[in-house]
Amino acid sequence: MPHKLLRIHQPEFWQRLPSPWDSETEETLLCCQVRQETADVKSFYFRSRAGHAFQFAPGQFLTLELDIDGERLNRCYTISSPPTRPHTLSITVKRVPGGKASNWLHDCLEVGDKLRVLGPAGVFSSALHPAARYLFLSAGSGITPLMSMARTHRDLCDDRDTIFVHSARTPDDIIFGRELALFAASQRHFRTHFICETLGVDTGWHGLTGRLSLASLKLIAPDFLEREVFVCGPAPYMQAVSDMLRAAGFDMARHHQESFSFETLSEQDAAGAIPAPVAAPPDSADVATYSVQFQQSQRTISCAGDQPVLDAARAAGLRMPASCTQGLCGTCKVRLLSGNVDMRHQGGIRQREIDQGFMLLCCSRPLSNLLIDK
Repeated sequence: MPHKLLRIHQPEFWQRLPSPWDSETEETLLCCQVRQETADVKSFYFRSRAGHAFQFAPGQFLTLELDIDGERLNRCYTISSPPTRPHTLSITVKRVPGGKASNWLHDCLEVGDKLRVLGPAGVFSSALHPAARYLFLSAGSGITPLMSMARTHRDLCDDRDTIFVHSARTPDDIIFGRELALFAASQRHFRTHFICETLGVDTGWHGLTGRLSLASLKLIAPDFLEREVFVCGPAPYMQAVSDMLRAAGFDMARHHQESFSFETLSEQDAAGAIPAPVAAPPDSADVATYSVQFQQSQRTISCAGDQPVLDAARAAGLRMPASCTQGLCGTCKVRLLSGNVDMRHQGGIRQREIDQGFMLLCCSRPLSNLLIDK
């Protein structure tokens, strides 16, 4: 007897394939869930108000455009959810003492609220570096991009040989601990290990204590020299891991780390702290020099035509907001009141904003004298 096709009534939500979400055309997302992960970490889930589907590579980040106390702040957070669940996406935020953005998100953002969002962006992704064996190393909130990668592999039934090592202050500070344990229990080739700096109040902890070392890494992953390694965490952690791998003779072409750690960069720094001075390029008869006037701060500096405006400003001692310095995050966005620049960004600004006269300081070189509203 031939099979008959049955027409099954389904909700309208499933009757059409959603078109991709684009932050250029839909700038705000709706917060649809808030989850408490640890005492000072929350996950915020968002969906498209128009029903669009999210497309991104696991490990990419979003830029949130927040209005707090009359001030516009841009803050970047890695997407912690996988692209295999396209109807929602999440960010996982650690509360930073004194941080305007993280404290506002924890204290004020609720289900039903709308946020302006730009992205996704970033190139830190296992999808760009397929390998037979992975080693994921994370610390603190640096777990988020690696969690997106692990969740993606899980959803795709891609039981890749993966060792996931996460470092936390105490057992109570382990983010996604239960979920990672479930991954390890349900996937034959997925192993997870936690290292806690101290025991805290959990006297029943039987895992590793202290900090990640070459000795503990050899114990956890004896074949780490043969794996594709992804690292994310505070800058000192990533530097220590890099030094450790180099000392062990690891092929650093297979070492990948988040080139800028948004989650661990203090929000005071992101809001304008001055890093080590950036030297201006040597004088050259072939390179023109222009004046750059900052209207609000009433400062005027010189900037060579082959120099990013941000570098020249910081070399002159100005406090300029910036995070990635690669044209990705949008933190250094300002309005150009007059003049022209050569801006080569990587998605950190909308075309609509460019048309309105905005620019990114980090990836813009002057083509004339400039007047900037800053």
